[in-house]
Amino acid sequence: MIEKTEVDSGEKAMILLQSLICYLREKNVLNRADIEELRERVEARIADVESHMPCASALASAAASEMRELEQFCGKKYGGKHRHRVN
Repeated sequence: MIEKTEVDSGEKAMILLQSLICYLREKNVLNRADIEELRERVEARIADVESHMPCASALASAAASEMRELEQFCGKKYGGKHRHRVN
């Protein structure tokens, strides 16, 4: 049994969120385009954080990196079409 002090609460939250996103993708509630949009929103928070709270920019960058990795994982595992870009 894992004691509460062995796992950081942030790590637990990350595992739960990653599992939830993968589960929703598996059940076709989220599609690949939805995950791409979510990644872009997370990345957009970096610029917002840097202008308002520079101390949190490392956390925002780490979150964006995790989201990119999750998007790649879901794309490889479940496939699907990319979002149509309108310019």
